[in-house]
Amino acid sequence: MIKFITADEVLPIRNEILREGRLTLDECRFAGDDHPDSFHLGYFDGDKLACIASFHPQGYGEFAGGGYQLRGMATLKEYQGKGVGTQLVNFAVTYLRGQKVNYVWCNARKVAVSFYSNTGFEVISPEFDIPGIGPHHVMYLKIQ
Repeated sequence: MIKFITADEVLPIRNEILREGRLTLDECRFAGDDHPDSFHLGYFDGDKLACIASFHPQGYGEFAGGGYQLRGMATLKEYQGKGVGTQLVNFAVTYLRGQKVNYVWCNARKVAVSFYSNTGFEVISPEFDIPGIGPHHVMYLKIQ
């Protein structure tokens, strides 16, 4: 089941999966997490939070219309490859379409490019490095 969750609820999985447990939970906060138009989603298996993603109102480049940035998407290792991330992205896109958002974009880790491509995103930048995290591409999905 997918639910809207709080910024605080995403922090443990962000730290475990995206930062390999190296940071404090407060160090895993992103600018924009508490913006009134930001939202966070979680995929639950029963009571267990298995997958998370955050969405912040943020345009990209010269793209017209309202845009949101997908940030901090992470799935617990035992749930990876089982479609829960795809379900979460599809839920978010449906929600954003209802909010009249035009597109969503993300800085995708190189290892996640195929996942985002399979959910409809396209690569729109050359590879770049985020220090301490690794190689990324900007990816884009037109919603409407």
